[in-house]
Amino acid sequence: MLQGWRLQISRCFIIPQRYVLGIMGFFAIVNAYTMRVSLSLAITEMVVPIKTAEYYDPDACIPEENSRNNSAIKDQTTLYEWDEKTQGLILSSFYWGYVITHLPGGILAEKFGGKYSLGLGILSTAIFTLITPFVIVATGGNWKALVALRVIEGFGEGTTYPALTALLAKWVPLRERATIGSLVYAGSQFGTILSNLISGELIRYTEDWASVFYFFGGLGVVWFIFWVFLCYSDPESHPYMSDNEREYLQKELASVSTEKPPIPWKDIFTSVPVWALVITQVGHDWGFFTMVTDLPKYMKDVLKFNVSQNGMWSSVPYIVMWFTSLGSGWLCDLLVRKNIMSLTFSRKFFTSIASMGPAVFILVASYVGCDRMLAVWMFTIAMGFMGCYYCGMKVNALDLSPNFAGTLMAIINGLGATSGIVTPYLAGALTEDHTLKQWRLVFWITFGVFAVTNLIYLIFGTGNVQKWNDPEYNKNKKDGKEQKIENGTRYEDQKF
Repeated sequence: MLQGWRLQISRCFIIPQRYVLGIMGFFAIVNAYTMRVSLSLAITEMVVPIKTAEYYDPDACIPEENSRNNSAIKDQTTLYEWDEKTQGLILSSFYWGYVITHLPGGILAEKFGGKYSLGLGILSTAIFTLITPFVIVATGGNWKALVALRVIEGFGEGTTYPALTALLAKWVPLRERATIGSLVYAGSQFGTILSNLISGELIRYTEDWASVFYFFGGLGVVWFIFWVFLCYSDPESHPYMSDNEREYLQKELASVSTEKPPIPWKDIFTSVPVWALVITQVGHDWGFFTMVTDLPKYMKDVLKFNVSQNGMWSSVPYIVMWFTSLGSGWLCDLLVRKNIMSLTFSRKFFTSIASMGPAVFILVASYVGCDRMLAVWMFTIAMGFMGCYYCGMKVNALDLSPNFAGTLMAIINGLGATSGIVTPYLAGALTEDHTLKQWRLVFWITFGVFAVTNLIYLIFGTGNVQKWNDPEYNKNKKDGKEQKIENGTRYEDQKF
């Protein structure tokens, strides 16, 4: 009877359960980024308008007639005197907590499954996002209270990528890895699009920055309800997937251990490919977080867009990035499947496009002066190229070690996210006068970080499975035995 009930439910799903997981994983990152990024645009309307007479910028853009509104907020008592350095600290504080919970999140996801590690993390962030306006108003705009709240939100979201990577390792076959992985990780662009686009319009219509936090916090709670009922940590625990899909996944994922093997910490931390991936992640996050947290400020302070225009034009680059990430994921899988590119070459090829494309065009955007639309298109082209990251280095942790993918992603994404701590504060410190030349220096630094980190990945990166991925290898190594593993998988184990 139970089997019949499961069969009936499984027939209700038109698409396979691994794609259901992929779609819900996509929306998990969408929600994570809307809650993370919403402050980047909202903060431009939470502070007392800049008095331009305090400094002189010979390159300053002249606001258009319909952009001369200093503030979209009706109640001016809810505006706060936070200088650029303070705003930088507020924007970076999320990543203080975000970095800390990566490793625990990855370990918990591999040990107990990624379902609740991911779900509860998003739910906690949603709750603290909902109460953000209450905390700010109750403390009279005390920026330290907001910083503390953002750190706690970061704690919740720190489990997101490690848990999702552990889930993908259990659910996604190698031949579908770039496609589904790119779909899931592309949620970061879609979340940024929604956050910028909707935030600008919400603030304009409600004349209140608090509406942003209520809206996106509420969406996070709704996602959690669907997640609990639709998704499971692995195919074995899924109660109503089809027998055909279950058999297919058992065959395709035979190399992924169903046991909970001890994590080979020494091998991981002495692995050259792992550290190459960490450095590349730092480079990617440096560029991405610079754009995510600071593009709305550049749009307002330098290009002089009002809040509605800011939200719209800040979202355009991520629309292109989203389509690029999906298309490049499909193309990458096709090239590898047809043996046109090796897995390692494809990872390096697409990562290089995603590094040097943004490096060049973000810099060019700062040299087009006050041609607003040309600047927007330069930023758009830059972020379009960045979409290739997700079929490049972003899924590379799955290649190196499917069995420890959650832990690897925790290490790689966690250390990479330290860029999120540095970039907002650095941008704030370097742009205290809001001048175009000050922002140009920020973009030159970004160019250098992209170039150096990509070069390191080209030299030391790989798409080959590492020997320490195999539980038997680790067991025999611990016992002092040598064993040659011949299962058709190519192993590589570069170490320092």
